[in-house]
Amino acid sequence: MRLEAITWERLAGLLADRVAGLEAADGGAWPRVGFDGAPAARPGDLAERVGEALRVRGRPSLVVGADGFLRPASLRLEHGRRDAESYYGGWLDTGALWREVFGPLDPGGSGRVLLDLWDPATDRATRSPYVRLPLGGVLLLHGPLLLRHWFPFDLTVHVLLSPAALRRRTPEPDHWTLPAFERYETETDPAGTADVLVRADDPRHPAWRG
Repeated sequence: MRLEAITWERLAGLLADRVAGLEAADGGAWPRVGFDGAPAARPGDLAERVGEALRVRGRPSLVVGADGFLRPASLRLEHGRRDAESYYGGWLDTGALWREVFGPLDPGGSGRVLLDLWDPATDRATRSPYVRLPLGGVLLLHGPLLLRHWFPFDLTVHVLLSPAALRRRTPEPDHWTLPAFERYETETDPAGTADVLVRADDPRHPAWRG
């Protein structure tokens, strides 16, 4: 795979330029962009950078983290706190994401999006207020394992780490999640599936194919 070296600032600008001209494929008023990557790859940082670059370009956006839509601990940790199978297939509340984030941005939707629903630290509802995304505004959703759920993204960005970099940059207490990402690579091939690929083995020197 041939990638081009780039800075994070220039990458955010180029992505913002592309997103600024993006239209929702389903005819809706709100394009949706997915930033996929393991927590160690920090896809949320890139989403925030692109959101800021869009703001400068006069295009409204809303950055939403999938980690605000995890299932309650009673369901998420049913098979233990370090079960890779549950992490892979049972942690994310996909129904809540469809209902509170994607549904309101469907054609004819209200544009009223919930930024988060559940706080995994307190294991309680966040009770966050709804936020209205203006017509033409862009959803920037970030999180791990996103491309296996068939979410209706109009553009997908995968932030890739090699297996060695993923292990090195993942805190040791979270190494139990690594088999889930190995399975994700095998079953979903996010590097080959995403519209834009960013390699971030060295966080100071990213490279991309877009």
